[in-house]
Amino acid sequence: MISRPLPNEFNPHFKGYIELVPDGDLIDILKQQHEKTTNFFKSLSKEQSEYRYAEGKWNLKEVLGHMCDTERVMSYRLLVIARGDKTPLPSFDENAYNLTADFNHLELEQIISEFSSVRQSTLSQLSILSEHTFQNLGTVYTTPTTARAIAYIIAGHELHHLKIINERYL
Repeated sequence: MISRPLPNEFNPHFKGYIELVPDGDLIDILKQQHEKTTNFFKSLSKEQSEYRYAEGKWNLKEVLGHMCDTERVMSYRLLVIARGDKTPLPSFDENAYNLTADFNHLELEQIISEFSSVRQSTLSQLSILSEHTFQNLGTVYTTPTTARAIAYIIAGHELHHLKIINERYL
């Protein structure tokens, strides 16, 4: 089982994400999240998927696309750190990614499929890593970060966006 990271294993910016993750087996939590998130997005109408709660904010298609991009970036970071690579990893600008991704030209079903593919890849990666590699330390931007912290950030990031969706979009 992947244990919860300590505060010195990640950038404090991600503390809120990690705190959102409930206790339990992280792989099971990620599987349950996947089911809940895909069912939610499948239930949306076209109009709902294009809704923005305020001018300049992402619509729900863009939020899901952002979740895909972020999980893909985080999974790469997880792999690099778990493998013991000490190469410092760059930050990424989610707004620039979302602007150039143009998720609105895609059907919602395509983005849901992408989310499922990314999550299955993350789950596969987590399932084959040995327990000690989750404690490996790397550098993300300028912050020492463990592989297990990245795994928890992935789960927490999704929970963060589902919370925002419930508060501002529904």
